[in-house]
Amino acid sequence: MLPPHAVFHFPWEVNCLGEGKSVRTFGRLSCYEADTSRATLSCQHASKEHHVFVRTSFVEPFNPIIGAQYLVLGETETYEGFGVMVCARVLNCVDGVNIALLQKAIEGQRSFFREREHTDGGVAQPAEAI
Repeated sequence: MLPPHAVFHFPWEVNCLGEGKSVRTFGRLSCYEADTSRATLSCQHASKEHHVFVRTSFVEPFNPIIGAQYLVLGETETYEGFGVMVCARVLNCVDGVNIALLQKAIEGQRSFFREREHTDGGVAQPAEAI
């Protein structure tokens, strides 16, 4: 059985998620601790620095580039002292991506899905692609 699809969340939303949620998020790699298999992604939003803690044990070895933009796909876990941590299944360097445009695309996708939920009006929807 496949895990549920991962919804894109902004870094400032990840800490509000519960345990066991599939999540996609992004951020600038600000810290990597190879001995504990932990990384920290950071992102600026509304004059506040937000951090996403990532467990990297399933994606190692990888060549971390401090200061580069990364996209992470994984499941949320709760850790004492950290709060919510994303257990990475995929951790890709996406340096050069226009983050403002990515945020706009995420908001557009959310708007589309909200509109689709409100306008289905009982009409049968096609099965989701696997």
